[in-house]
Amino acid sequence: MNIDKASQSIVAVRSVIPDDAFTATALGTLREGSGVVIREDGLVLTIGYLITEAEEVWLTRHDGQVLAGHALAYDQETGFGLVQALGSLDLPALSFGKAAHAKIGDPVVLADGSGRAVRANIVAKQEFAGYWEYALDEAIFVAPAHPAWGGAALIGSDGKLLGIGSLHLQMNRSGAIADVNMVVPIDLLTPILADLVSRGRVNKPPRPWLGAFSAENNGKVIVMSVAEGSPAVQAGLRPGDVISEVRGKEIEGLADFYRKVWASGPAGAEIPMRVIRNGREAWLRVKSGDRNSFLKKPHLQ
Repeated sequence: MNIDKASQSIVAVRSVIPDDAFTATALGTLREGSGVVIREDGLVLTIGYLITEAEEVWLTRHDGQVLAGHALAYDQETGFGLVQALGSLDLPALSFGKAAHAKIGDPVVLADGSGRAVRANIVAKQEFAGYWEYALDEAIFVAPAHPAWGGAALIGSDGKLLGIGSLHLQMNRSGAIADVNMVVPIDLLTPILADLVSRGRVNKPPRPWLGAFSAENNGKVIVMSVAEGSPAVQAGLRPGDVISEVRGKEIEGLADFYRKVWASGPAGAEIPMRVIRNGREAWLRVKSGDRNSFLKKPHLQ
């Protein structure tokens, strides 16, 4: 697989976040990763956590040329982020492939903005749920893992973009633990791209957000921590609580928990839930919020 042509479209992304930003403690105030030029005018696709609440964004080409960028959009549902170069990147746009057509075992390359590329294979395509109230119906998992995965481009054998690197995880493969990268499929971007470019967000009501960081253990959803000032804190949700029901329906894992919350209505909807706390039942009503309202808005540099 020759990725030389495709790699010309990949840039390094560096962002600076204010010390008082909502995500500063969890994600840091200096974030570095990669992005992919997807339009000739310098529109760059990356993973959203790199640019959330950024007050500065810098894009670096392989030849070392640095340009300022504007954090144009961050989509909470997919995890994608968009940066608009404030000047001419003079780089070709990378064409989209079809992630839905990619198969387990297919050879791929995960390439970052510094010129490093890892030849890998797709090892799984399956549901993924993250502790930060995030879930994908079908994420792509590749191995071996790239050490600088954030915003890296997943390129298929045809040289087209299949997705954007999001996480480094460990997965049980044939009885052995292997390092893998989770990749957000590019197919999720196509239906929302026009909205993100023109509005900075998708044209629909935001999902309800609790502000609870949760994990799944043997099918049980356990609250690990709660975000300061979040709806979860205000409702009295505590670390260690086991969430057993939402709106009177039993919870069957982390992704199911999120989907039941999201099905409750738009942000602001009240979410009744039953929790097990120190072996006893407790009932809470969480007035959900819009996560975006807690985040600093991007501004032009």
